This record gives sequence, structure tokens and C-alpha cells, in this order.
Amino acid sequence: MKKLFVSLVVLMLLSASSYAQSTAKPMTGKVLQHIVLFKFKPETTPEKVNEIVAAFEALPSKIKEIKSFQWGTNNSPENLNKGLTHAFILTFDNEKDRDAYLPHPAHKEFGKVVGPWLADVTVVDFTNKAK
Repeated sequence: MKKLFVSLVVLMLLSASSYAQSTAKPMTGKVLQHIVLFKFKPETTPEKVNEIVAAFEALPSKIKEIKSFQWGTNNSPENLNKGLTHAFILTFDNEKDRDAYLPHPAHKEFGKVVGPWLADVTVVDFTNKAK
């Protein structure tokens, strides 16, 4: 009887968790997402890529307007990345904060570190409009 009760409680908790996840809404805050995609030149070594990523990861500690920072490497099976391998997402409270980031000396210095190693870069900024 005790096992049946525990099983029912676990089942109810799993059901509640599943329902909460299925009804979750996308983030709708007015934050600005700054998305940066890199394609490195063929001669860029893995060590150099690691150095560049570490330099990018250091920017939030140097630029107060950056609210969050995420990054990863492409793992899409669709083969639509056009050689872009690294994705970075920086979050700002608004366009004004993004606009302060762009000419910031730390950002400019990072540009000098990464620039010579890039074959291509794509940048897209957006404010979430999902309802």
C-alpha cells in the first residue's frame, strides 16, 4: 500500500512538472539580443579559437551593459550554417545599452584580437516580439 501511495505521488509530481513545462511562455521582456556568428579562417588553430572565446567571455566583466552572455558551437544537422561555427548571444536591457557596448574600448580591443582570424562574421540584433 505504501509503494502504491509513493508511486501515485511521484506520478502526480511528474504530471504537474510536465504541465508546467508545456504551458511555459517564451521570454517576452523587452531585452535586446545581440547574436554574433563566427566563421574562422582555415589556419586558425584550436588554441587560437580558445583564446578568442576566452577574450569574448571576459567582456561581461568589463562592460556593465552586458546582462548575460552565452556561446556554443554549431551542432545542427541541417548543413545550413554556411561555415559559421561559433554562436554568441549577448543580452542587453535595451538598444541604448547595446549602443554603449559597440564603441566600448574593451569591445574594440576584442575586435583587434578576433578580426585577423575571421573568414566571416554575422551579427543580428532583435528585441523579442513573441506574445
